[in-house]
Amino acid sequence: MKIIIPMAGIGSRLKPQTLIVPKPLIPIAGSPILNQLVKEVVKLIDEPIEEMVFIVGNPLIFGDPIIKELNDLAKRYNSKAIIYRQLKPLGTGHAIMCAKESLKGNAVVMYPDTLIRVDETFDKSSDVVIWTKQVENPEAYGVVRLNSNKEIIDLVEKPLTFISDLAVIGIYYFKEISQLKNQLEIVIANNKMNSGEFQINDGLLAMMKNGKKFSAGKVIEWLDCGDVKKAIIANKKMLAFMQEDKGGLISKNIDTINSKIIPPCFIADNVIIKNSKIGPYVSIGPGSEVLDSRISNSIIQMNSKIKNANIENSMIGNNCKYNGKGKQINIGDFSELI
Repeated sequence: MKIIIPMAGIGSRLKPQTLIVPKPLIPIAGSPILNQLVKEVVKLIDEPIEEMVFIVGNPLIFGDPIIKELNDLAKRYNSKAIIYRQLKPLGTGHAIMCAKESLKGNAVVMYPDTLIRVDETFDKSSDVVIWTKQVENPEAYGVVRLNSNKEIIDLVEKPLTFISDLAVIGIYYFKEISQLKNQLEIVIANNKMNSGEFQINDGLLAMMKNGKKFSAGKVIEWLDCGDVKKAIIANKKMLAFMQEDKGGLISKNIDTINSKIIPPCFIADNVIIKNSKIGPYVSIGPGSEVLDSRISNSIIQMNSKIKNANIENSMIGNNCKYNGKGKQINIGDFSELI
């Protein structure tokens, strides 16, 4: 089995957090989005992962340190990292085709800008499985249409009339991914674009037309991390899940002085907290300091220094300095607001 991970996007909706760090590597609840999603997908697949195929972008952002992180991630699962680059933003279908040499055998394609929770297996006898989540506003998503046998027979983007309430979440299983490759080659050869991009859906719809069996997988939770507001909501929900799963999320290697921590929180190693009240739903990365502050429902990345803050619903990047009384802030890496 392979996992194929298109991740070349610049994460513009999550700026300024993504000016230096690619969106899939932004930590939520103490761990990068990509790492958490890979963990859930590996659990879902429940078989050895021979290769992790990463499609990354411009080397100025996806340079050697990022490539090392991806190689290390693959090694954790006794897998091999294969790196391809998508240098032009030409869509989801184009991204997959940048890895065309690896498009053979059974594979899972996953787009790492969301977090999921799974608790069930899936039908590996299907040609394709598309994971979905029931939503209240299907008109805002791409959804699947099912027949009476619960097989997927159509994909509809942002339907104006009700089709179904099962939204596509960006995770796909292929019993033989070369079949998708063959269809996407035709899409690109015919220059079939939607909004100026080559889309995976056009390859999937062609496979349906050729009689391939599509079924729907389901997740129990789907958390979009696409912008700062959604990332903070995802942080809150993941902290709650993590507390249920394994209890303590607070490192024993921290220094707290005259402070109170209200769980659930994630607090990494070498954090200093003095004269402060932290939580609930706060994540603080390693090496950060919080002094004379009140922080709730927020994310603070590593090596940042926070003073005199009274903030909530906020996100502070790596190596930042903040000294102020703003209620809700969003500052990116290496920023100072003092």
